[in-house]
Amino acid sequence: MTHSHRFLLAGVMGWPIAHSRSPKIHNYWLAQHGLAGVYAPLAVEPGRLETALRALPALGFAGCNLTIPHKEAALPFLDIVEDNARRIGAVNCVVVGPRGELIGRNYDGFGFVAALREAAPDWRAGDAPCVVIGAGGASRAILSGLIEAGARDIRLFNRSPERAVALAELFGAPVVALPWAQRNDALADAGLVVNATSQGMVGQAPLDLSLAALPKSALVCDIVYAPLETPLLAEARRIGATPVDGLGMLLHQARPAFRDWTGIMPEVTPQLRAAIVVTL
Repeated sequence: MTHSHRFLLAGVMGWPIAHSRSPKIHNYWLAQHGLAGVYAPLAVEPGRLETALRALPALGFAGCNLTIPHKEAALPFLDIVEDNARRIGAVNCVVVGPRGELIGRNYDGFGFVAALREAAPDWRAGDAPCVVIGAGGASRAILSGLIEAGARDIRLFNRSPERAVALAELFGAPVVALPWAQRNDALADAGLVVNATSQGMVGQAPLDLSLAALPKSALVCDIVYAPLETPLLAEARRIGATPVDGLGMLLHQARPAFRDWTGIMPEVTPQLRAAIVVTL
C-alpha cells in the first residue's frame, strides 16, 4: 500500500542499534521519492521485543526491520510468518497489515541474489556449483536465495560439520554438506564462492580458504562489509575472479521492505552506495 498521503513511520529494532546503516538507506529513499516520513533506529532490549512489536500498529508504524539479536526471537510474536522466513528461521522485515496484524518476512536471500546480479548481470545460479562457507543464520538466507534462483549444486562447508549437515537436511537437494577438509578442492569447478561467516571482518582472522583452484570466471562474495574489501575479496581480485562485497546484500535487502511500506520499489544507485560507504 502506498503511504504518500500520510507521514510514514518505520524503523529498525536491534540491541545495540547505533551501528545500523538502515536509517540512512531508508531515509535516503524517503527523500528521493518525496515522501513525508522518518525511519528511525529503535533500541529494543531482548526482553522487551514482544512489547515493542505489538506497539507498532498503535503508534502508526508501517513496519520495521529486525537485526541482531531479534531476527529469530521475533517469530513467536508475529501473527503471520511467511513461508520463506519460517524456512530460514528468521525475520528481517515486519509489515503492519490493514487490520494491525504483524506479518514477518525475510528479504536477506533476495538481497544476496540481487547483489550478485548487480555485480554480474549474466550470472545464473544453475550454471555451475555454488560453494557456501558457514552454517549460521546468514547461511540459511543465502541457501534459500540460491535455491529460489535455480541453483542445482550447493556445497556447504562449516568448521562444525554437524551444523552443516543439519542445514543440508533442512533444505534438502541441492544442498550437500561436505567435510571441512575438502573446501579448497571443491572450488575447482565452482561458479560462486560465498563467505557466510564473520571471518575477515574487522577484528577477526581472515577466512581459511585458498582460491588457487577457483576458475577466473567465478564470483566470490563476502557478506562482511566492514572492511569493504576483505582478504578473501582481495585474493579474488588478484586471481582475476569477480569480487562481490557484503554492502550490496545490505542495500538490496532493504528494497522490498521499503516497497512493502510505501508501494515504491527503490533502486540501489551509485549515489546511495557512496553515501553508505563513507559511513563504514
